[in-house]
Amino acid sequence: MTEEIAGVRIPDSKLAREATELVRDAASPLLYDHSRRVFLFGSLRAEGLAYDPELLYVGALFHDLGLTARYRRTDQRFEIDGADEARRFLGAHGIAGEPADRVWTAIALHTTPEIPLHLSAEVALVTRGVELDVLGIGYDAITEPQRAAITAAHPRPGFKAGILEAFTEGIRDRPATTFGNVKADVLEHFVPGFHHTDFVDVIKNSAWPE
Repeated sequence: MTEEIAGVRIPDSKLAREATELVRDAASPLLYDHSRRVFLFGSLRAEGLAYDPELLYVGALFHDLGLTARYRRTDQRFEIDGADEARRFLGAHGIAGEPADRVWTAIALHTTPEIPLHLSAEVALVTRGVELDVLGIGYDAITEPQRAAITAAHPRPGFKAGILEAFTEGIRDRPATTFGNVKADVLEHFVPGFHHTDFVDVIKNSAWPE
């Protein structure tokens, strides 16, 4: 039976079910519920955009997979961890080429402001879902009953503190990957002694004489 939350149908294909199982098994309940809310909020923020629900679902569910102990690496940004795993997962289900690249891009760019909103629908909607759930951007673009239905299905008790803890744990072992992106702020708040790399200093102190 197809599941529907706040008027949004959850994809019920074999691919979607296996994506759900993978993320449920690897991620904490906080990250799993967050990822499902990202799909739901992103779908509600489509505002006329035509999108592939399965691709958006995989993009939303895998977008924070790089924060999990199972999938995180220490040599690249956490967003790329999740993007790479999504591409592998889709390839194992016969989806390659441009559709898989679309999902990869959606995940890889979901913490990069503005640019995703000018790309394909799935890329834009993963970012819109993330921004709504984490930052409250677009909070009033959906109705209170819609928000209530989504948070009833996927509660967010203590979410603000919990997601910041998940960010910190997921990236504390690769601080250099936060250069030039918003996650440097997280480490500056929660990891004693961390100071973000200053872009101006990098330019001034480069090997070039002038």
